[in-house]
Amino acid sequence: MEIRMTNLTKIFTSKNKKEVRAVDHVDLKIPSGKLIGLLGPSGCGKSTTLYLIAGLLRQNEGEIFFGDEEVTETPPEKRGIGLVFQNYALYPHMTVRENILFPLQNLKVEKEEAIRRTVEIAELVGLQEMLDRKPKELSGGQQQRVAIARALVKKPRVLLLDEPLSNLDARLRLQTREEIKRIQRETQITTVFVTHDQEEAMSISDEIVVMKDGVIQQMGEPQYVYNFPINLFVAKFLGSPQINIFDGEIKNKEILINSMKVGDTKLEDQKVTIGIRPEGFIVDTKKESNFHFVIDLVETIGRDTTLIIEIPGNEGGLLDKKTFKAIVDSDYKIGVGHDVYFKVKPGKMYLFDASGSVL
Repeated sequence: MEIRMTNLTKIFTSKNKKEVRAVDHVDLKIPSGKLIGLLGPSGCGKSTTLYLIAGLLRQNEGEIFFGDEEVTETPPEKRGIGLVFQNYALYPHMTVRENILFPLQNLKVEKEEAIRRTVEIAELVGLQEMLDRKPKELSGGQQQRVAIARALVKKPRVLLLDEPLSNLDARLRLQTREEIKRIQRETQITTVFVTHDQEEAMSISDEIVVMKDGVIQQMGEPQYVYNFPINLFVAKFLGSPQINIFDGEIKNKEILINSMKVGDTKLEDQKVTIGIRPEGFIVDTKKESNFHFVIDLVETIGRDTTLIIEIPGNEGGLLDKKTFKAIVDSDYKIGVGHDVYFKVKPGKMYLFDASGSVL
């Protein structure tokens, strides 16, 4: 089921009568059968967009379509959605079986059919051995799967997940996101997944939608958006460790940071902001590059070594220092206080103009 939004706008009015555009003239097409991650910082409009799709909020402007059917004014219970919140919202006095059955009873599904579908969906999410347990007897990840099963048992046209993993610890979060991806692939149901965790979104989404201040910044396959950010915000939001940002300039077709050449370009002379991914540095063992620094700190984790380096020219105390991170192979025997010379990998450096747009 394709979801399409045109000119979608949601405005909230604060107590002091100030208008806040939570979603601002959004045009978005979500392909049928795909898992799409709505991603962005708190307050960017991602959950509001989800609630507009669900019908839990009413838009100020715009239309929403499920396939060829306009559902803009259709109440939530008639849109054919399955909705899973971050707090699971399970009934504590009911068993897993009863929690999953409950929406089918509301829909007046025949008893035998309801029982069959309950067992079927419990097997899909791996809960067939736990149908007679109460929610308090389950782990957080198992409770989340009950919530997903309860949403799917209605055979919705669209599955909507609002920060579904935020209440889980790191191990369960990893395990459950893999389960969500497996379930989505098996059911082929169009799924919209809201999260502020970029690693989470990039790991399971077919495509991600990066939002800021109610506006879509970029949409595409996760690795494509990571490799080809359209602006400085997207470049900074995606990636862990975060992309390194430098003040730079283009002079005589050379890209310079602190008068040190880091590359060549066809662009005209101008001031630029330069972004270099931490994995974008190559250690120049021949020391031919003039892009070099003194190492302040070294962190080695497994096969990778992270070099933390102060950017020259900073003023102020220790907390005011500006540093950047370079991830290099741990085979390099580099220590604190050593000089290190860098080249930059092609495709790992980005130039941005004064407005933050990529050049």
